[in-house]
Amino acid sequence: MTISRSFSTVLLMLACAQACAADFRSVGAASVVLYDAPSAKSGKRYVAPQGMPVEIVARYGDWVKVRDVDGEFAWTESRGLSARRNVVVKVPFAKVRAAPDDNAAVLMTADKGVLLELVDPQANDWVRVRHQDGIAGFVRAFEIWGT
Repeated sequence: MTISRSFSTVLLMLACAQACAADFRSVGAASVVLYDAPSAKSGKRYVAPQGMPVEIVARYGDWVKVRDVDGEFAWTESRGLSARRNVVVKVPFAKVRAAPDDNAAVLMTADKGVLLELVDPQANDWVRVRHQDGIAGFVRAFEIWGT
């Protein structure tokens, strides 16, 4: 009985860890409409531009409920999202550095709201990103949203 209960507890913990893992996507090749509910007949909230990162928080058929950088929730059709990962700068100025070190050379400074492609996920509080101009480097994880 104890082994069975322990095994069940471990399985439950693994399921929770997987369910709690953030599932980020980006708006695909075209902008998408975000709705109040999972239906094109529901109220339109706003149009999300191409590349905008969103976090999927729920699924309902072909629809997904997403959260944006401002914490707002809305629904959109899942086919409008891409697996390509982008992040958005959430601080006034984020320094993109040549290496994951505060003393590394600054390659560029990205203003709040700038989209960056996620090249390599977070490691030791740094994230490797690439700007649309081709500049690639490292930014502090707390300065961006979408990881």
